[in-house]
Amino acid sequence: MADTWIRLLGPPRLEPPDPAPPDSQSAGAAPLQPRGRKAWAVLAYLALNPAGVGRARTAALLFPDAADSLGALRWNLSELRRVLGGAAIAGDPLRLELQPGWRCDVLELGSAAARDVDPRRFEGQLLEGLNFADSPVFESWLADQRYRLDNAVQSLLYDAALASLAAGAPSDAAALASRALQRDPFNTDCTAVLVKALVALGDQRRAREQVTKFGELYRAELGLPLPEEVRRALSEPGTAAEAGTPANAATVRSYLDAGAASLSAGAVDRGLAQLRLAVELAQRAGERHLLAESLVTLAGAVIHQAGGRGAEVADFLHRALTAEAPDGGSRTAAAAYRELGYLAVQRGVPDRAAGWLERAMRAAKGFPDEQSKILAIQGMLASDTARYGDAVAALSESVRLAGEAGNRRQQAFGEALLGRVHLIRGELGRAGECLDRALAGVAAEHWTAFEPFVAGLRGETYLAAGKLEQAAALIDRSWVMAELAGDHCYMALAAGAEARLFLAHGDLAAAEHWVGRGLAPSPWYLWYSARLLDVAAEVALAAGSPRASEFADRLGALASRSGMREFAVRAQSHRAALGDPDAAESAQWLAKEIDNPVLAGWVARRQAG
Repeated sequence: MADTWIRLLGPPRLEPPDPAPPDSQSAGAAPLQPRGRKAWAVLAYLALNPAGVGRARTAALLFPDAADSLGALRWNLSELRRVLGGAAIAGDPLRLELQPGWRCDVLELGSAAARDVDPRRFEGQLLEGLNFADSPVFESWLADQRYRLDNAVQSLLYDAALASLAAGAPSDAAALASRALQRDPFNTDCTAVLVKALVALGDQRRAREQVTKFGELYRAELGLPLPEEVRRALSEPGTAAEAGTPANAATVRSYLDAGAASLSAGAVDRGLAQLRLAVELAQRAGERHLLAESLVTLAGAVIHQAGGRGAEVADFLHRALTAEAPDGGSRTAAAAYRELGYLAVQRGVPDRAAGWLERAMRAAKGFPDEQSKILAIQGMLASDTARYGDAVAALSESVRLAGEAGNRRQQAFGEALLGRVHLIRGELGRAGECLDRALAGVAAEHWTAFEPFVAGLRGETYLAAGKLEQAAALIDRSWVMAELAGDHCYMALAAGAEARLFLAHGDLAAAEHWVGRGLAPSPWYLWYSARLLDVAAEVALAAGSPRASEFADRLGALASRSGMREFAVRAQSHRAALGDPDAAESAQWLAKEIDNPVLAGWVARRQAG
């Protein structure tokens, strides 16, 4: 049955089902439309708050100057009920519930089925053409949501292009990647997919032209060289296996085992080469499941051992899902979906990440060790988006399952992320316990690559407790270990911790120095960038630096685009400290939606000061 769409992206409208047969009297019948911009505002607010919102809070948000704000809300709800025959809006808190046959574009973006949704149906900004200057806090909320949803649509186009390429449809991949580049001409990953698609089509000339054009754009506008990811996309790696190497399950397994051993010994380049051979031989042998397993293993190694996050590794994962039966229980499919979710978390696309991780959990039914890994990433996502209760629940279950499976590294990973949540919420005793267990697991496993993260957070726990000497020892170690490893994410984390440490000592010059060192790398995981920009704004405000406004604006844009709600509040509070009264009101309002007493107290002190 055809669906009626609630279109909130672009000029808002209710869109009728696809045309009925010509002899039908209902063919082309346009549905009634809500009257007034505030009715659309109520609809968008409810659609993007699926857990429900209180009537009084919604009325105060959207009708702040009305003599009877609840009455104004009731009128707009009545208007929505008049036209939304396939949706129910009721209760306190208010909830929007769509009935079968009705769909809403902004809800589709985050659904687990989004991989099967045509991304070309999503065009324009949220409530495009409408403004709400008379409701400044709602206007601020709307700006944040516009950033986030635009990022989600861009990511959907990128994922769809990769899926088309993996499915052997390079023409579709090229069209989707081109559409994505119209929205963001500087997107390296989408450019790499477009080049790969053109190469697959046999159009080397256009592929080279695209690489040249992108290189010129990067140099002219950003002053940067052509990204290596785009250069590599121009030519597929040649055959690596010797012609006489037998292509069968035994040889593939041998190379998978050899690759795992090399990676475990720290020989990353050798291990990756062996895993690439496993992929090549599995493809030659026509072993679809083994090919999927080899691709997922290679992708995991590139992500977690070599720091790869671009189109190449995402292509491996989409190819694995094409080779593997993607529906039903499958450890390989679950791992592929999990890694795609992990990449989306780090890129700051929470809607897409949630969808991938839901699919991962469905595929992981019956595999508790894999479920533990998925839950850890779901906990990371919940923490990044300031859903701290959900984060604690997911991470606690992840740690429990990892313990039952005897996976000490996974336990340490989950404990470290739990410690992060407790630190953010000011639960310092719990944070210290979790992080100490994580440090013990890191030491037992000789997992030095993960130590900078755990040590840095443990140092910040001491710092928050006022124990500056203990804090300095761990924070310094975190920086040294991160710099030696060349890990940009952990370097940003450690530099931010150093800046906070010197801010606590009142040494603003040293704090500014560490902010500068932290901003030099470019972390893949955007949470690290947001945390560093937050302390950069604090230091700049304390020093009276003119860069405070720049840091606050950069933090606000990043937090909005990535759905990092707590950092969005902190950006507004920095703007308020710089004299923006609307930002002060927004910070107070948005902080009430987040269950974090530390944040609430910090905003209140800022307002009082």
